[in-house]
Amino acid sequence: MTTPHPTGGPLLTEGIPAGPGGVMTTEVGVITGDLTLRTDWDGRQALLTVQYDGADEWYTVEGSPVPAPTAAEAEGAHLAMTAAVRRGGAATAADLGR
Repeated sequence: MTTPHPTGGPLLTEGIPAGPGGVMTTEVGVITGDLTLRTDWDGRQALLTVQYDGADEWYTVEGSPVPAPTAAEAEGAHLAMTAAVRRGGAATAADLGR
């Protein structure tokens, strides 16, 4: 489920089952399983991070942040990354155009 924070904060998608090969992160390499994707937008770029559902630690998706000069582009990056997580294959932010 994608939920914008009521104060205009991050977009969150919870309970994404990562496809085979999971998601590549800069901190710990590949993570797999049921994940939460978070996208923060600063008006210029979107920072994509993931965590294991219910965990405290967030990990940066490899290749993030990505250019996103508008809120619509940040949301598009979030939705594209959600699909990439589901596909797996050590998904990175470079996979957003696929």
